Amino acid sequence: MFKIIVELFLLVIISAAITPFIRRLAFVLGAVDNPNARRVNKKPMPTIGGLGIFVTFNIGAFVLLREQFPTHEIFSILLASSVIVLTGLIDDILELKPRQKMFGIFIAALIIYFLAGIRMNVLKLPFITHEVNLGWWSFPITIFWVLALTNAVNLIDGLDGLADGVSMISLTTMGIVGYFFLHTHQLYVPIACFMLAACLLGFLPYNFHPAKIFLGDTGALYIGFMIAVLSLKGLKNVTFISLLVPIIILGVPITDTVYAMIRRKLNKKPISEADKHHLHHQLMRMGLTHRQTVLTIYALSLVFSFISLLFLLSPAWGTWLLIIGLLFALEYFVESIGLLGEKYHPLMHVIQSIINQKKRTDPTVEVWHLGDEKPDQLKSKNDQSKKD
Repeated sequence: MFKIIVELFLLVIISAAITPFIRRLAFVLGAVDNPNARRVNKKPMPTIGGLGIFVTFNIGAFVLLREQFPTHEIFSILLASSVIVLTGLIDDILELKPRQKMFGIFIAALIIYFLAGIRMNVLKLPFITHEVNLGWWSFPITIFWVLALTNAVNLIDGLDGLADGVSMISLTTMGIVGYFFLHTHQLYVPIACFMLAACLLGFLPYNFHPAKIFLGDTGALYIGFMIAVLSLKGLKNVTFISLLVPIIILGVPITDTVYAMIRRKLNKKPISEADKHHLHHQLMRMGLTHRQTVLTIYALSLVFSFISLLFLLSPAWGTWLLIIGLLFALEYFVESIGLLGEKYHPLMHVIQSIINQKKRTDPTVEVWHLGDEKPDQLKSKNDQSKKD
């Protein structure tokens, strides 16, 4: 174990050492993000930072920690991830259309399914004693899983250090879960999670605000893809609860992605059309600085990771309470920051109706309406005006 820790530390150093060379290469290749209405950078910024993460991870897999990995699977994953990195690299230089990027991810997912044999085969549902063999459903579910998680990480890559830090937190949690809770003989899965997290840690000083280089689609797609593959590998035969664990761990990118799709549908816009209403955009509209927004989302990611660990430690009834509580808290948070728009507040309207109903039976309860100042805020202002 000590040897693995030392080699993980070496990966951090290698990643940090490679990044300046990748930065120079980005300018040579013309892989530069120029400022526009949707981007937050004020000056041209080199991308393809993920290329260094890709190189560093494979140095770890094939040189430093090669004895930990089964040869066939790691070569298949290398081939699939190379397709992802090539897709991201072309996009960072030439700007591919969404469908073209999706095609590249789809090809990589096919390699994972057919060549690596990494897929979701069996599911154990609650209240059902026997396992459910997914049969031919295994193919669409596996492909969807890879496509969804790959794009989820890509969508949150909107601020300096955001996708890097959130992914690092998620991968570290996945590694902890795999090592301590899943009781698997495939020790290389949590080790791979820790390896990728180490690569991201080495890159973070260059990517945190103010960034010197971006992950680019090269990095965001690669990280999302690897998270999808590693979570699948740990979930080959899964229970319903263990299936929820990686979803909770990746709560930030998944929430942002799901609500972005709903928002665009409500506004009658194409799902693939970019906008400036993602989680980080909404937090910045509330007055948070660039750095504060990133740190806030890091904190949210840590909360999701902590909840995922509680899932594994809780009895069945506690797990369901956690699920219900999490869904309510998540919806309230989404509505409070306006992630779906200023007019979308169904849960808040329900809460308001309950309070107003209480007023009819208890005259001491003050009625307030959504969008109005709350009674305690109004009282504070009145007291202040009397003093003046």
